Amino acid sequence: MKKARILVVEDERDVKDLMLLHLKREGYDAEGAENGEEALQLVRQGYYDLVVLDWMLPGLSGLEVCKSLKQKIPVLMVTARADAADIVLGLEMGADDYITKPFEIPVLLARTRALLRRAVFSNEAERRQLQIGSLRADLESYEVSCDGKGLELTRSEFKLLTALMQHQGKVLSRDRLIQLIQGENVSVVDRAIDTHVFTLRKKLGPCSEVVETIRGVGYRVKSSE
Repeated sequence: MKKARILVVEDERDVKDLMLLHLKREGYDAEGAENGEEALQLVRQGYYDLVVLDWMLPGLSGLEVCKSLKQKIPVLMVTARADAADIVLGLEMGADDYITKPFEIPVLLARTRALLRRAVFSNEAERRQLQIGSLRADLESYEVSCDGKGLELTRSEFKLLTALMQHQGKVLSRDRLIQLIQGENVSVVDRAIDTHVFTLRKKLGPCSEVVETIRGVGYRVKSSE
């Protein structure tokens, strides 16, 4: 199983080293930074599952770092500032959880585990939900909607649409689409893809424009970016 990567941002070296020691003992891939600028540089260079972030840092503060991360990475804020107003401010700036100094190592580890579990659940939920503009598809419930209105698709149409949505912005050939949507009780041949796309577009109504024909190649859905 892949180890979770954790970045500890703490200017007190003894505190940083202690957190890193215990996080590594728990099996995490943990590394440290001693100021906000270094932390953001490390984030730009690699992927992290969690940032443990001290509020009071030299130079760029923990709050500024948190804001710069734009909630792309879960943040556990660690600070001596325990006023309710400070806690609210930290959470509003993007922190996911908050512990105050001095803290017990078991508390740090418990909060870390909780945030990582929450992040995994959130990522899995997002992967089950596909959306391009006002077109939405739920891979778990097999529901599709356009502008909030539910659509009735056949199994083949649903597989075709979600295959395109999962590869948005990329052109998929007919052969590739057949490979992606072929499955149990689903039989698709080359030219039948064109028929499926035709009927799919009719059912999508105002959302039909997201499905584009690339002549001589195949189909794609427009990128949402």
